[in-house]
Amino acid sequence: MKKFSSVSDLVRELQPTNPVYCIRPESIKLACNFFVNNFPGRPLYAVKTNPHKNVIKHIYQNGITNFDVASLEEIKLVKSIVKDAKLYFMHTVKNRKSIEEAYFNYGVRDFSFDTKDELIKIFEATKDAKDLTLYLRIFVSNEHSEIDLSKKFGASPAEAIGLIKLVRPLVKKLGVSFHVGSQCMHPISYSKGIKEIGNIITKSGIAPDIINVGGGFPSKYPDLYPQPLENYMEEIKKAVSKLNLPKQPELICEPGRAIVAESGSTIVKVELRKKQSLYINDGTYGSLFDAGFPNFIFPTKVIDTGKDLSRRLTPFNFYGPTCDSMDFMKGPYMLPNNLKEGDYIEIGQLGSYGLTFRTKFNGFYSDDIFEIEDKPIMSVYQNEQQDEEYKSNYLVA
Repeated sequence: MKKFSSVSDLVRELQPTNPVYCIRPESIKLACNFFVNNFPGRPLYAVKTNPHKNVIKHIYQNGITNFDVASLEEIKLVKSIVKDAKLYFMHTVKNRKSIEEAYFNYGVRDFSFDTKDELIKIFEATKDAKDLTLYLRIFVSNEHSEIDLSKKFGASPAEAIGLIKLVRPLVKKLGVSFHVGSQCMHPISYSKGIKEIGNIITKSGIAPDIINVGGGFPSKYPDLYPQPLENYMEEIKKAVSKLNLPKQPELICEPGRAIVAESGSTIVKVELRKKQSLYINDGTYGSLFDAGFPNFIFPTKVIDTGKDLSRRLTPFNFYGPTCDSMDFMKGPYMLPNNLKEGDYIEIGQLGSYGLTFRTKFNGFYSDDIFEIEDKPIMSVYQNEQQDEEYKSNYLVA
């Protein structure tokens, strides 16, 4: 994969017609180092967030060797890239064939469930294996998260007590897990989840060997400034200590967005301007899905190609290249008011889900991907001075 020192160098050399996706290895390294050094347990990378082979390689090389997978295809992908990676099949609804192949062909021993039927399915597919570590996923509130993940998965407190009693004598190790939702904006969500596990321990008389606090760790966006990630780590540590268990449970987590969000960006080209609407060559059917219906506002900056750009900023919205009027990104995206056809814009924080959601609708698709050595537009891992510089000066590359 070809590398460039900056997005400006890339645009000057390639003058791309199609959208270009950028991967920043140094950003991945910073994020991995943070979780390896600060999380009080073992981090797993959530593969769904960005399954690109180079991303997985960089994550593995920077100390995160455990992966949260949701399908047999993700299992095959990771094992084809890093053969000795440890995989955790954490989707709570799996088909029998996937469970069987994961266990017998790929050495997976860790599985998640939230119902009795799924538990039976796991044991039948693994032929009553005695070396399983199973994780009971419980329901917790997603009130502080931008994307609610609580409606589809998770056993209720009453269900959890019966399930934990049922599974305890059948497994090598027992885990309990929860997920606070995507882009969680307050650390208290994690302590609430751990407190709920404490209630289940009290009522069932059974303590888990492992507590999985899930994902949801946030990244930074122009309208979403979370607390420092260190606060999330401290909240988790304090909550676990309050359980007062005779034996400290092992802790794991499943970061995705916080590992890769800022490592990825897309370079788009303006094809047309209609007043305050910019028609660009990528959209919600491409790498910008989250800018559509979820209405994430991503950081943007104009790429300097030598043109005279106005310092007067104006709010724009984007339309993608397809014929579908839902291919719309409301924004607002604050950009120089003299933008026109042919100008290039970098859209940041697309390392999470930017590549995952791409389609070939209407024939619009680009697989132009390069590694970049410059810094991301925004970062939860940069210091306050850099953050202030970004706020005041990030709009023109």
